[in-house]
Amino acid sequence: MTDYNGVLSELVSGSWVSPINNKRVRIPIKQIEIAQSLDGQEAELIEKNHHKDDILMVCDKFTYDALGKRIYDNLNKELSIKEYVWEKPISSIEGVEHLREVSKKYDSLIAVGSGTINDSVKYATFLDKKKYSVFATTPMNAYTTPTASISFDGVKKSLTAHSAQGVFFDLSILSKCPRRFTAAAFADVICRTTSQVDWLMSNMLLKTTYDETSYVLLDLYEDAMIDAATQIRSGDISALGMLTRIAAIMGLGTSFTGTTHSGSMAEHGISHYIDMFAKDKHPGTSHGEQVGIATLTISKLQNTILNSDAPPFFEKTNIPEKELMSLMGTEMYQTIRDQVNIKMFDQRKVDGLNDYLSSNWSDFVRPLKQVMVGYDRLWDSMGNCGAFRTPDDAGIDKDFYRDAVRYSRFIRDRYTILDFAGDSRLLESFIEGENDA
Repeated sequence: MTDYNGVLSELVSGSWVSPINNKRVRIPIKQIEIAQSLDGQEAELIEKNHHKDDILMVCDKFTYDALGKRIYDNLNKELSIKEYVWEKPISSIEGVEHLREVSKKYDSLIAVGSGTINDSVKYATFLDKKKYSVFATTPMNAYTTPTASISFDGVKKSLTAHSAQGVFFDLSILSKCPRRFTAAAFADVICRTTSQVDWLMSNMLLKTTYDETSYVLLDLYEDAMIDAATQIRSGDISALGMLTRIAAIMGLGTSFTGTTHSGSMAEHGISHYIDMFAKDKHPGTSHGEQVGIATLTISKLQNTILNSDAPPFFEKTNIPEKELMSLMGTEMYQTIRDQVNIKMFDQRKVDGLNDYLSSNWSDFVRPLKQVMVGYDRLWDSMGNCGAFRTPDDAGIDKDFYRDAVRYSRFIRDRYTILDFAGDSRLLESFIEGENDA
């Protein structure tokens, strides 16, 4: 049998030794299984960590048809389980409270697919101190994270939650999911290429925490995954298994670092901005699709700036208060302004930065360029996988997308290339130039 788990099996068992510090690394997830088929194995998988529990299986109408009915039929033969098909799932605190009410008499929950179902079940069980496991219906990275993306009054937040007991990927099911979902999953993991540059830059300039563990693991497979983009698009099981494996590793980044920074920087900020403020202009694109488009935008910006022979000149951070208040409203602006303060550069900091970069530009960009991937390679691989690459591809209003690139740096406290470009007055020319931004 083909081993699709790769290094994931070592992480589950705690036998993988990090080359960074020569220490064993173990993850909180008890089981991860990537297999060509899991049909008929469901009861064995679930019984290990939900023994004698009264279980509620949660899905929506699409994931029920794709996989939920099969799982329920197989589990119902041997375990105490009921099914709940959530008619209008929503990844909000109201949706979470609804799930808590629906599941209050059950010991454990089983989520079947989708980001909304997974995040909602994850956070509801975290609040209720219950166990859950998940069967994936797409090869995305959110299944293995211990965080949940939940909206509060329209503001999406990445919240500390807990990890699933078991995460199960049936490649025969994943191969049947819409190609658009597979392309979105590819786009959502290729953002490593931009988020690592941003996080390392933040560490260099603001002394924020930086941990390479997830990058060491991703490096085992990333080049092969990028090269296999065409095979992933065609639904090849082996290539799909590799994408699923690297997506699972990507999701584990938070377990290693205690933060989502390893895979969520400027490109995710742009996606969050789209979801928060597009309103009737939102074309219905998924988070992964938006991240993919934004990754290419950020890659072009990073490659443009970091491949320059000379450093930019910085001025103190200017927050466009009137524009942001008009966009967000006073209350939301005040909340976000408090988060942004941590990365604001006053005149003293700017003077020191300009002095440093004028003498050390080559030394500064060298480690960043070592982890950066060329823009053309990312552009080609995204096309080979069939992913959206531009706002026009996805039906995102071009002017609105420009605003997302312009203002998204003000909705999070994370320091990224957008801050670097904004404070050096390069961002506006990039946005208005002949770029896909």
